[in-house]
Amino acid sequence: MPVDDLATARALYGGLLGCREGRSAPRWVDFDFYGHQLSLHLAAGAGARGHKPVDGDAVPVPHFGVILRWDDWQELCTRLAGQPALIGPRIRFAGEAGEQGTLFVRDPAGNALEFKSFRDPSRIFATS
Repeated sequence: MPVDDLATARALYGGLLGCREGRSAPRWVDFDFYGHQLSLHLAAGAGARGHKPVDGDAVPVPHFGVILRWDDWQELCTRLAGQPALIGPRIRFAGEAGEQGTLFVRDPAGNALEFKSFRDPSRIFATS
């Protein structure tokens, strides 16, 4: 994922989000992003933006996301309280097959991140 400053990226991903840093070089760094490898590379044009309407919100496009366990999602929402959010913590699709908690933030380079959780993880890809 493109970033324009590795120090500020490290402060968010390693500091505020608590992701463990992996290998790195002068122009990139890897993080353990909730069990997934996230590679951040210095690049021009980081954080290009657009939006698409979803469930009454302007969801950022493109965005990258991770699915957390419900308790972990709630803990992260608490940790990020007071930080700017694109779309604050909320429950989407209440009572439907895809009911989920979701939160959107931007990293320092402008990349949109989505953190979500499903009360019933067996319904992550359910259509009805």
